[in-house]
Formats: sequence, structure tokens, C-alpha cells
Amino acid sequence: MKTPPADKTESPGPSNFIKNIIDEDLKNNKNGGRVNTRFPPEPNGYLHIGHAKSICLNFGIAAEYQGLCNLRFDDTNPNKEEEEYVNSIMEDVRWLGFDWGDRLYYASDYFEQLYQWAVRLIKEGKAYVDSLSAEEIRKHRGTLTQPGKDSPFRNRSREENLNLFERMRAGEFEDGTHVLRAKIDMTSPNVNMRDPVMYRILHATHHRTGDKWCIYPMYDFTHGQSDSLEGITHSICTLEFEDHRPLYDWYIDALAIHHPRQIEFARLNLTYTVMSKRKLLQLVQEKYVSGWDDPRMPTIAGLRRRGYTPEAIRVFCERIGVAKSNSIVDIALLEYCLRENLNLRSPRVMVVLRPLRVIITNYPESQVEQMEAINNPEDLSTGSRTVPFSRALYIEQDDFREDPPKKFFRLAPGQEVRLRYAYIIKCENVIKDDKTGEIIEIHCTYDPETKSGSPQSSRMVKGTIHWVSAAHAIEAEVRLYDRLFVKPNPDDAKDSSDFRDHVNPKSLETLTSCRIEPSLADAVPGSRYQFERLGYFCVDSVDSAPGKLVFNRTVSLRDTWAKIEKAQGK
Repeated sequence: MKTPPADKTESPGPSNFIKNIIDEDLKNNKNGGRVNTRFPPEPNGYLHIGHAKSICLNFGIAAEYQGLCNLRFDDTNPNKEEEEYVNSIMEDVRWLGFDWGDRLYYASDYFEQLYQWAVRLIKEGKAYVDSLSAEEIRKHRGTLTQPGKDSPFRNRSREENLNLFERMRAGEFEDGTHVLRAKIDMTSPNVNMRDPVMYRILHATHHRTGDKWCIYPMYDFTHGQSDSLEGITHSICTLEFEDHRPLYDWYIDALAIHHPRQIEFARLNLTYTVMSKRKLLQLVQEKYVSGWDDPRMPTIAGLRRRGYTPEAIRVFCERIGVAKSNSIVDIALLEYCLRENLNLRSPRVMVVLRPLRVIITNYPESQVEQMEAINNPEDLSTGSRTVPFSRALYIEQDDFREDPPKKFFRLAPGQEVRLRYAYIIKCENVIKDDKTGEIIEIHCTYDPETKSGSPQSSRMVKGTIHWVSAAHAIEAEVRLYDRLFVKPNPDDAKDSSDFRDHVNPKSLETLTSCRIEPSLADAVPGSRYQFERLGYFCVDSVDSAPGKLVFNRTVSLRDTWAKIEKAQGK
């Protein structure tokens, strides 16, 4: 399908080597001035934050150059691919804010054309059917320092190769009996060029084509030709495909078809995270997490459920930039981008995670006041709400110490503290369980002249804490998520231990008796809030239901990355 020439618009982000290549191609009127990229995931798992970088890059470049970006599923391995993964990938791309329009494709759409091209290469003496076993092929391939050696079946006649390949398609042979290989150079210093496998026999039901096929093309034979069929101009891949580029070029040149330009960039690696779909699948299957969308997972579905915003992820991908060499990005930068975004958009609410009962002994028993609270000091247009105040309250257990350390400016015997949006109170008495000695209640008095917002409220104390009215608070479950791994690089190749050995046993703490202010009674799944003094939280989209509110901690208020930048003088 022809597309209009792309005129470069003003760059929304910094330049990089990929944009420089595209600029040069446009200057030379290569591809008729078109820019057409693609995002080509294999539907064998859920997308993760590393894929988000590729999505933002491919769709972002297309938008910047007024071009197009296709979504194509490279579905060539029916043993690992499922419709569930296809649907999740489309949902993730849309959630991130991108649209492929009418350009949704599947590699399986091209199976017949790929087969015919394979037949053509056989006829031209550029491909042959090999009957070695997989282990024998590996042995013949050689090493990085030793050349490979020819298969004894390499010089089969064209007629015999065509006959065998047709019979492979017809289903006459068992899995592993034969493969089709390109005839290139078994002595090439690039092992990818040593007669790579093009087709293997696989009697498996495909999620789209059913049992129509029992031979499936390998990724390297599918990728470039699919790009060509779709008119892709710039095939942007991660760095591990750099050594495959000569093979990408060889197939396209051998077939004399439209030749996209493959460009490689460094993939995203994050601290305290693994990015291998195989390893993420292990975490799911072995019950280290509850599923692909577990909020501890680096999958886009997990990040969405945890409360991340697409805007924060897009900003993060822009800030880390596009590089040509691999590196590891500090996850603190991702969290910083998230806080920066949530701070502007999240309503503030008061929630007590670990309740400690407080009785204000000199407050009228039947009295209830409505205190005015600001919804978001970063956006005053959001207005305010009222929160009920009464004689019995809940505060955080951590906000009281019977024997406080120095500079403890919260509540302690004989010590005063301000209740957010309300009054100054003073601890007068501590009530304990007679048997256990556990503190079960605090008795305080309040100063009625210190109501927030009143002319008499100018008296200052050093501490301010949050609270909820005991009679009006709603009980909720809150899940405190932490990083899934305790080691910054759990996937370190230099470490002989298994990555699962570094799973954080304290990555989830579930609190079932939290108290939330009544304004949250109708909070909808997916909505995000700042729990004052505690962090940013999201209503869980899976386990929340009418009458049962479950909140996930998205990120704490602690801003590590800002401290790093300050220390570096940025």
C-alpha cells in the first residue's frame, strides 16, 4: 500500500543516530521520501518495559516523520504462541497511546508467499533439504574460532530438494526428520551465515492457521521478507540482531525484493529486574508471582495494574534515549518519572495502614465536624473535599512512640502534634492490654482554638500527621509492593547463581485492616491517589469489587533519583 511522502516535523525529542540515518535517507529521497516502521512482537508472552521502549521508538519515529508504523505479530512458533498473548499485546500498545490504524499484520499472513520464495531459492541452488539431526547440525556448524563443515546432504539435486520440501509440507515426515537450509558459506566468520535453517517440521496447531501447515519458517527467514512485503523502510531492532543483519540482507538480495534498512539499538535493561520472557514465564509458572499482570512484574500489564501511567513510561523512554551500546538503567529513574507524573494528577486522600485508636477525651461525643481538605496542591483547580472529624480517630501506629527517640516530632506522652486539616492534640494517657502489654488506645486532648484555617490556628507545632474518623472510615485491603529482586542485577552472567535465588521474599506485604476516608467509597478500579505521607496507590483492577476495595502501592514518596541528580549537580 502506497503512503504519502513523509515531511519531517519539528522533533519532539533529542536527535539520535537512528534519526540521523533517516534524515540522510530523506535527503537522498530514498524510499520516495517515505518512513514506515513496524513493531513486530512474537506472541509468546506479555510485553515488558523493554518492549515499551521499542514501541515508543517505532511509533514515535513514524509520528515525528509523518510516516506509518505497522503492528505485526511474528507468529512462526505455534508451540509457544497463544491468542491470549496477541490480545494482551494489542491492549498494551493502545494503552501506551499508539494506534496502528489498518496496519495490523501477522507473519502467518505470508506463509504461502514465504513457502514460494523458499521453493524459488531451492530452484536457484540457494537452499537445500538437510537430513542431519539437530545435534549433528550443531556439530557441523563449527565455533566462533573454527569454521563449519558441509552437510553430506548439501549437494542434493534441485529435483530431490524440491521433492523432499514438498513432502515436508504434505506432512509425510516426523518432526526433526528434515530441515530446509540456505546454502551460503559454512566457513563464514559469522556463524549466522553458515547455512542457517529456513524451515523446520513442526506438527502443531497454530493459533490462526490451525493445522494447515506442518512446516514453519524460522524467524530469520520470516523477518526481513515480512518487512519487505509491508514496504517497511527502516527495520529498527535491538542490538542482538546486529550479527543477523548480513543474513537479513542476504535473503532479501537473493530474492531481489524491496530492501528495508535494518538498524540496531541497545535494548533496555533495568536494575532489580529481568527482561527475558522465558524467565518471566518461569516466575509465572512457578508461582513466584500471581500472573503476567502481577504488579511486581515488569510487564506492561503488571505496571498498568500497579498504577503506572502511560505518560510516565513514555517520558521515561524518551529520557533514557537511544544508544548503540548496552547498559543498565537505574530503576530509580523510572520511579522518578512516575512520581513526577502522579504528583500532578493524583488526588490526595488520608488512609491509615496500621490503625491505632485515638480518643479525644475533651471532644463532644456526639459531635462530627466536616474538615475542608485540598484535593491536590499541585492543581488547585481540582478544588477541595470534606472529611469527617469526630471524637474517635485512627492514626498510624508508627506515628506514636511511648518512649520516643530524639527529634521524634510525632505523637508521644505529653507531646503535641497537629492533625492534618484539623486540630492540635496532646497525648495524655496510654491504654494497654492487661495481658500482652500491647498499646490498644491513646487518650488525647485537643485545643479547640487551633482548627486549621481559623484565625486562631497560627500556633505551631513541629509535627503533622494524618488520620481518619473511626466512625466514618471504610475498611480496605492495601498491598505494599516492593522490588521483585533484592539484587540490582539478578541476571548477572558472571554470577553462577540462578536468578530466582535473588527473588525478594518481602516483595509483597498485604494489610487487611486499613482504614480509608469515606470519599474513597466509590473509588473505581484503576484510579490513582496519593495517600498523604505514604505514597501513591491505585485501586486494583482485578481483585476490587463493590464493597471490597483493594489498593496497590504504586510507588513510595521517597525520590531516590532526584537525590542522585542533586548529588551530581544536575
